Amino acid sequence: MAAGLGVMRLFIIFVLGCLCRRLHCVQLDDWPDQADIQEKQQLERLLQRIRLERHFETIVVYGRAPCVFHELLPHLELPTVLLSNGSSLADWRFNSESTLLLCCGLTAEQEHNPRTLLQLQQARRLVQLEAKIRPQWLCALYFAREQHNVAMLDARGNLYSCRLYRQPNYVQLASSSYNSSSDSNSNSGSIYVQQYGNVQGAVIVSEPDQLVPRSMLYRDPSTGQLEMAGFVCNLMKTFVRRVNATLKLRPGIELGKTTYYGTMERRVQQNELDVAGTLASTLTSDNMDYLSYPFVSSSYCFMIPVPARLPYKKIYTMIVEPLVVGVLLLLFLIFSLLLIYSQELSWRRLSLSRVLLNDRCLRGLLGQPFPWPLAASRHLKAICLLLCFASLMTTTMYECYLQSFFTQPPAESMLRSYADFRASPYRIAVERREANRMLKSYNLTTDHSRNAFVLDDWHEFVHLRDTFNASFIYPVTHLRWKSYSEQQKLFKQPVFYYSEDVCLHRFLLMCLPVRRHWPYRRLFEQHTLSMWEFGVMQFWIRRAFSDMVNLNMTKLVDYSSSEPNEEAVYVRDLSWIFYFYATAHLLACLCFAVELCWGRYF
Repeated sequence: MAAGLGVMRLFIIFVLGCLCRRLHCVQLDDWPDQADIQEKQQLERLLQRIRLERHFETIVVYGRAPCVFHELLPHLELPTVLLSNGSSLADWRFNSESTLLLCCGLTAEQEHNPRTLLQLQQARRLVQLEAKIRPQWLCALYFAREQHNVAMLDARGNLYSCRLYRQPNYVQLASSSYNSSSDSNSNSGSIYVQQYGNVQGAVIVSEPDQLVPRSMLYRDPSTGQLEMAGFVCNLMKTFVRRVNATLKLRPGIELGKTTYYGTMERRVQQNELDVAGTLASTLTSDNMDYLSYPFVSSSYCFMIPVPARLPYKKIYTMIVEPLVVGVLLLLFLIFSLLLIYSQELSWRRLSLSRVLLNDRCLRGLLGQPFPWPLAASRHLKAICLLLCFASLMTTTMYECYLQSFFTQPPAESMLRSYADFRASPYRIAVERREANRMLKSYNLTTDHSRNAFVLDDWHEFVHLRDTFNASFIYPVTHLRWKSYSEQQKLFKQPVFYYSEDVCLHRFLLMCLPVRRHWPYRRLFEQHTLSMWEFGVMQFWIRRAFSDMVNLNMTKLVDYSSSEPNEEAVYVRDLSWIFYFYATAHLLACLCFAVELCWGRYF
């Protein structure tokens, strides 16, 4: 019995010893490592330093755990997006200015969503540097993606930052302590710097569409090199000088050949150009990622031939207004009734023929003499006096109209609607691709395109419009019309006018096509706003026509009609008078025949 109790006691002691050892082991394992705590604190200070340089409100973590960034997230208390697969499915509306990307390794970030990739192109990145990866390799990889705000953190606590235009392409900012602001290769202690203050001659590829006056291409006589001009090209040239870049034209460009702006957009989308020297509309572009910030606003209306002067023979019909003729006929009837009544102060001699064929009243209103009655009463004299004043006013009015219109004939009516376009002898000249965009973008039907003159070549259409061919109506932006208006000041008389009554669009935002992931996009947009703010762009637009003349991009030719104005009135101009004269004589003969027949048989 005693032996059994002894064995039992030994077993209990053994079990308690194992449990105590197990509890002791758990406490040792769960006890935090002092080195890990220090590393987390240093990483927190690093993120605080980044936040002080430029504030961020959102954190995006690429990569799976275990990662040093995942352990730190509960202490940051910031909105966080975890992308363990390295890419997002939705179009996240991240703001690159207020977003920090934490990448758990070289291959952690594999963003395939194009919209999110564009939004986060300029975002700041902090990458966990793996042991076998060198900083210059990782910087070169991100530079190839055109992502330049990159910093790296290795396992030893060393902090590196990528520098695009330096050799080597990175700098070591801190070693073993994230609070250090020393830079072993640079005097700057900033983690993320502006990479494009001086790009040291980096190439920017562009091409002007050669649509004057916004973009023009010419050969410099002193150097023999192709140069660009125009207010759009001037914007690009000043930006290139501002960032110390090199402007390169697309190979194979043809001098003097106007290129359709849709073709320029396609070349930008295919990464053949960084920025195109043309203007595209936000209404006709399918993808806004390839457009810059709105450059300028304009309207898109029609330039219509100035109405021709009325021929002299139509002046007679023009001055005879139906309302005025009705008033004159009413005066004739009133004076005729008064003359009949005033002769005997009674209605005994009143008849329809005496009212309609009153010779005295007719000749009085026409300003001709008529026989005066021998014994005229006061009533008759008063009526005749009123008749003389009415005839004086009528003849004076029509004589003034005739003299004024014969001196300067009035113009025909202006076109103020699409219905007027269809009724006019003019057709709308338009390039085929532009016609398709009009029908699609402006909800026009085929009824509006029946009177269209469609050309297959954009250069031919521009040449037809630049020569002021008055047989057609042309769509044109108000920016282009300004130069046309200046050019017409040199003409003897204007050929076209800008119609604001019939417009394809009264407010149009115009942008420059830029490559989707062009890293200079933000600086370029800031440069554009600066040019507008300081009035430089307004100056370029005002002097656009002068640049065209100086570069011989326009001919100082009078495209107005060379036919002299007829200063004499010919017999053909009196045709309507002769027709009226013949008609009146026929009516008089008919009345005379009726009177003869009436007197013979009655």
